[in-house]
Amino acid sequence: MIPTKEYVPYYTPFISLLPEENSIIENLEAAQTDFENTLRNISKEKENFAYAEGKWTIKELIQHIIDTERVFCYRALSFARNDQQDLPGFDQDLFVVNSFAQQRDYNELLDEMDVLRKGTIQLFKSFTPEDLLKIGTGSGNKISVRALGMVMAGHQQHHLNVVKERYL
Repeated sequence: MIPTKEYVPYYTPFISLLPEENSIIENLEAAQTDFENTLRNISKEKENFAYAEGKWTIKELIQHIIDTERVFCYRALSFARNDQQDLPGFDQDLFVVNSFAQQRDYNELLDEMDVLRKGTIQLFKSFTPEDLLKIGTGSGNKISVRALGMVMAGHQQHHLNVVKERYL
């Protein structure tokens, strides 16, 4: 597993959801497969369902995962290319409110996530073993390229677990 010195404790719950013996690529693929198998089969009524006041709908949750993955891929690419800038954070709630996910077609959201994950996997396949160990700063926190890959898989799995527990 990834040494905890490569990421801040905030990311531990995401990384801990993943099998330690799996590679970054295996975890990204497995998380996407579970995501697809679960969310492609929900009823139309559940697409805009939120389990409580102020919680995201399933559409908003999918959009949140998409947006977060795009931000984290940019960070991984920047760090792998030795960009030493402290990359800014993002306000996930502001992103969701301004995503208009509720107005989007549900299956198009799932298609977008599938295409994005394929791109993420290709990006991580392009990194050398040395690239994966590079550390940069995003949102004021140090994190390695390989930890970002694991966080993306774990983040998706975390939200899918919430869907399974609270939405289905």
